[in-house]
Amino acid sequence: MSLDLVFDYVFSPAFFHGALLTLIITVTSLFFGMITGLIVALLQESRLKPLKIFTLVYLWIFRGTPVLFQIIFIYNVLPSFGIMLSAFVSAVIALSLNEGAYMAEIIRSGLQAVKKGQRTAGLALGMSRFAVMRYIVIPQAARIVLPPTGNQMIGMLKTSALVSVVAVEELLLVANQTASSNFKYFEALTAAGIYYLALTTIFMGLQYLLERALDRKRPRGKKRAVSWMERLTALTEKAEAR
Repeated sequence: MSLDLVFDYVFSPAFFHGALLTLIITVTSLFFGMITGLIVALLQESRLKPLKIFTLVYLWIFRGTPVLFQIIFIYNVLPSFGIMLSAFVSAVIALSLNEGAYMAEIIRSGLQAVKKGQRTAGLALGMSRFAVMRYIVIPQAARIVLPPTGNQMIGMLKTSALVSVVAVEELLLVANQTASSNFKYFEALTAAGIYYLALTTIFMGLQYLLERALDRKRPRGKKRAVSWMERLTALTEKAEAR
C-alpha cells in the first residue's frame, strides 16, 4: 500500500481524462434523459391511445431490463441493422433512454401533484394551455421533482461505470487497466474512488443550491411583491378548502 502512488494516480493525466469522460457521459445522458422523460411524461397525459400505448411499452422495456443489457444490446445489435455507432454514442443513447424512463415517472408525479383547480383557474383567466403549463404547473412541479432528480443524477454518475463493458475509457476502466499492469489494485481503485466522491459532492452541492433557490419558505431578506401566480395559487387553495 502506497499513498504516494495514490496521489500520483489522482493527478495523472490518464485518471483525469477518465474522470472527465465520466462527467461528460453523466451530464450528456442526464440532459437527453430529462428531455426524453419530459416528452414521455407529457405523452402520458395525451388522450390519443396510440401515444399512451407507446409510452407504456417504452417504460415497460427500459424499466424492466438491466442497464448493462441495454448498453450491450445497442452496441452489438444495432450494427446488424446497418446502424454503426461508436462505443461512446451507444453508451450515451442507452443511458439516456434508461434515464428517460425513470425521469418520465418522476416528472409525471410532479405534474400530477399540482392541483387541477389551479389549471382550471388559469384557463378561466384566459391563459392558454401552454401558458398554464409554463407559468403555473411547471414552476410548482419543479420543486417536487428536484430531490428525486438529484438522486437520479448521483445514480447516473455511478451507473456510468457500466459503459466500460463496451470499452469506453471512463474512470473505472482506466483504474482497472492501470491496476492490471502492476497489480496495485488498492492504489488505483482508491484514486478512482476519490474522483467519484469529488464528483458526487459537487452534484450534491448543486442539488442543495437549487433546492434553496426554489424554496418559497426560505426568507429572502427584503420583502418582495407577491406575484400574480402566487395570488392565483392562494385563491385556488382557499376555494378548494371551501
